Amino acid sequence: MATNYDGIISERAEKVFRAMAPRVSEIDLHRIKDAFELAREAHAPQKRKTGEPYILHPIAVAYICAKELNLDANSVIAAFLHDVVEDTPYTIEDIKQRFGDDVAFLVRVVTKQKKDKYTVSKQVDNYRQMLNSVQYDIRALLVKLADRLHNMRTLSSMRPDKQMKIAGETDYFYAPLANRLGLYHVKTELENLSFRFRCPHEYAELDSRISMDRNQNREKLDKFTGEIRKILDEHGINATVSVDYRRPYSLYRKMQKHGDDYNHLKYRHFIEIVFPNPTDGTTEKEMVLRIYALLTDRFKEKPGGISNYIDSPKENGYQSFHLKLMADFGKWQEVHILSERMAHDSRVGCMAGDSAEGTVKKWIDKFRNVLRDLAQQGQSGTNFIENVVTSFYNDDIMTFTPNGKPIVLPQKSTVLDFAFEVHTHLGLHAQYARINNQLASIKTRLHRGDVVTVFESPSSHPEPDWLNYAVTYKARKNINQWLASQPKDEFKHCDICHPIPGEEVIGFRGPDGEITLHKRNCHEAIRLASQQGDSIVSVDYKETSKLYPVTVEIRAVDRYHLFIDIVDCVSNTCNLSIDSIHTDTVDSIVTCRISFGVHSYDELQRIITHITAIPGVDEVKRYTN
Repeated sequence: MATNYDGIISERAEKVFRAMAPRVSEIDLHRIKDAFELAREAHAPQKRKTGEPYILHPIAVAYICAKELNLDANSVIAAFLHDVVEDTPYTIEDIKQRFGDDVAFLVRVVTKQKKDKYTVSKQVDNYRQMLNSVQYDIRALLVKLADRLHNMRTLSSMRPDKQMKIAGETDYFYAPLANRLGLYHVKTELENLSFRFRCPHEYAELDSRISMDRNQNREKLDKFTGEIRKILDEHGINATVSVDYRRPYSLYRKMQKHGDDYNHLKYRHFIEIVFPNPTDGTTEKEMVLRIYALLTDRFKEKPGGISNYIDSPKENGYQSFHLKLMADFGKWQEVHILSERMAHDSRVGCMAGDSAEGTVKKWIDKFRNVLRDLAQQGQSGTNFIENVVTSFYNDDIMTFTPNGKPIVLPQKSTVLDFAFEVHTHLGLHAQYARINNQLASIKTRLHRGDVVTVFESPSSHPEPDWLNYAVTYKARKNINQWLASQPKDEFKHCDICHPIPGEEVIGFRGPDGEITLHKRNCHEAIRLASQQGDSIVSVDYKETSKLYPVTVEIRAVDRYHLFIDIVDCVSNTCNLSIDSIHTDTVDSIVTCRISFGVHSYDELQRIITHITAIPGVDEVKRYTN
């Protein structure tokens, strides 16, 4: 029996119209219907991989925009038309004349540009095109997310190689983007669909485990949630209480992070309590604390188990109050308390009124500034995408300055990232820190809730290895700029003999023209001279302000005050900063190695002379591994 596609198409389009009718004007509703008719006509000859009429895809995308994302009329119109320019003879100019500049802009952003040559690849160029639209309007990204969501929901009809390509894009780019825009449900569905098609066996195994877990624990959890409902009902709180199992990808990520198997994972589910928005003048926080007090009167609370995302929302706008309670069956249960407004905002994210004016709007403004900065620096291709993903697509942590100012950073951020976020000057001169009043290196990783004080010094400047510890775009950009502004070394130094200015040296010019310096008595220099003598060049190796790391080895007879005299000689007599000290005493013979920086060979010799003059010191020499 033939499928009645005309009836299906009309029925699904009507669902879009019904979703939009209560919140748009008659004129806009007519424009939406007109966009559907144009899309239906333009895509009439086309079929999807499933054999269905292609128009069913634009209708589905429009419905996601209308119902799930709560977008405006022009966004829904653009959703109907998002493939028209790419796949049919219609042009952007045709769209502009019929529906106006705004719709034409949205369609242009989500239309993949056809080029003879791409900067890096078609995928990367498309990412950049979409991200650049954020500088003007966030809605284009949301239409694209709706498009991607429906494509993922119907991905089973594609070839395995296409599935991997689309799933990889989704996991790397689209799911994290949805998360940062506060679209938690879209993010969760996208990453799980991606996981399902990338790793079908692991997905199926975890999905089966979750089903078994749900069946095995249903009776116990029903009793626990029933007790919570009873407590709330007795105190006039008409809240919804439900058990929400985490999805396969979330559990997979936890297993990878902690090295646990499924059976040893904690908090595979959580209890969600959603209360009605207060209408009697009570604040949401007051309601949360009231529910918290009632529950902790009945159930034991886990010490340190609270996460207050109401006073300190995540950067994507997420708000809720998390705690852990001991159920009567002897296991800690994670409980989330939130209002209907908070639950709604976690679904529509940046399109929620309060969120758009608050936390997420700040993130979008921050995002726009970084995109402009990247464009001004001429970054493109994979570097551009990597910087964006690193800076904005990780989950965030909230840290604090000593006066309580919140500093939001990506997970895995360090004190360096914190310092640059507070002020560029502080980052460029950061020397050490105190985290929760404990002394710490500027390379220390931070955690949610840390209170950080950064101490600076005029003599402290970025080092190349800072880039191994900086996570945020702002920190990495400033470190790179500072390093690029410093005078470049004229020579490369041998890793074996480590020559310093003032020593007898010789240079060897490599195939790339770079000159490598060696001491004249270096075994590698002798080998090269015997085989590549024509590459030898004379060099003028002058002293500069640069410090070269050296280590001296001291042998002495042990006595009272010897160690203090050695340190005093290096620090005070020679005015040097000590990098490290290692000392051993065997049968009254002391072997001490001290590392510091010098400007030249002559300076090193002066230091050796001073140390040799210390009573009890028998021998001082430069030490090399």
